[in-house]
Amino acid sequence: MDSRNDKMRAIKPGPYPRSDKFKNNERREVRDGNNDSRRNSYNAAGNRVRNADNYGNRMEDQNYNYNLNDNSRYDSGYDSGYIDLNSAVDSIPGKKKRKRIVKDTGDAGNIAPAPKPYQKVVLKKKGAQKPLPPILKKAKPIAPEYPEVVFDKPVRLNRFIANTGLCSRREADAHIKGGLIKVNGEVVTEMGVKVNPNDEIMFKDSMLTNQRKIYLLLNKPKGFVTSLEEPNGKKIVIDLVRSACKERIYPVGRLDKMTTGVLLFTNDGDLSLKLTHPSNRMRKVYQVTLSKPLTEEDLKKLAQGVELEDGPMAFDSIAYTDPEIKTLIGVEIHSGKNRIVRRMFEFLGYKVTRLDRVYFAGLTRKGLKRGKWRFLSPEEVAFLKMMPS
Repeated sequence: MDSRNDKMRAIKPGPYPRSDKFKNNERREVRDGNNDSRRNSYNAAGNRVRNADNYGNRMEDQNYNYNLNDNSRYDSGYDSGYIDLNSAVDSIPGKKKRKRIVKDTGDAGNIAPAPKPYQKVVLKKKGAQKPLPPILKKAKPIAPEYPEVVFDKPVRLNRFIANTGLCSRREADAHIKGGLIKVNGEVVTEMGVKVNPNDEIMFKDSMLTNQRKIYLLLNKPKGFVTSLEEPNGKKIVIDLVRSACKERIYPVGRLDKMTTGVLLFTNDGDLSLKLTHPSNRMRKVYQVTLSKPLTEEDLKKLAQGVELEDGPMAFDSIAYTDPEIKTLIGVEIHSGKNRIVRRMFEFLGYKVTRLDRVYFAGLTRKGLKRGKWRFLSPEEVAFLKMMPS
């Protein structure tokens, strides 16, 4: 005979008791909902009876096909064992539709949706990389074709030597006095001797011939000595232009070691003498940076002239490059004396921290980086030769 408790369970069965310890570790078929439903029915004895039709799952499955004409409550509800992925989508309003993947188990009445897989990210394979273009070396500048200097009449020996590119006229005079020059096999030590174009001129047993004329402009950097040879191992400016040409070229004028800016190189002795002789008054413009502001009184003194140890000297013009910055001064001078600009400012107690020559005889450093050089154009050379002397 059934007890009262058994009778009550048969009349009003309660939910199947579950322990909290199985809350996160319950059976897989119950957790995933793939096999059995969580809905349970009970028999007269109060024992749980599992539904074989998986009714609980099909109530929540959007792929379930309900047949309204079928009175059977526990039919499978699926048309076949395969569900088209294009039609297996959620139709819940207000939610983003997503595809559901259904496994084909071969049993049309017991098909359960597979767990939602992670989206597989397919990385595109990189195609064959194009080879990098070859690094092209910058082409070496080529000297323009300058007009040739042809002697059609007798010329002075020092001028002929200077035009061969050996040295300047002043140095040629020193070679002549030293007995290093031979004309047609005979040593010549007299000054002012003229030679014919067909004469053989020898310097230390080597024949001198007229070379191609080269005109090159350098933006001199700091720390280089304006010299062709330096026995103390210091850096010299000729090293910066040595690869420019095969001809022997030399600097026109001088810039001290710490001065930067425009410096001309050539093997044209006539042009070199013309640009450096003080009587021709070739313009030189410098940008000066001082250690302290220059007063108006001292600026006037420099314009009027100061008395140095080698005589009075004055700037051709002097002005502030910026009225608000009185440590930056622009000066113009034609004298070629050694360190003349620095010495004039030091005479009044100013130290020159930076000195840059920005203009020389019509040539500027515009577009030329520090330490770089370029060949003069034929028009620039023609302009220098046409300048009055």
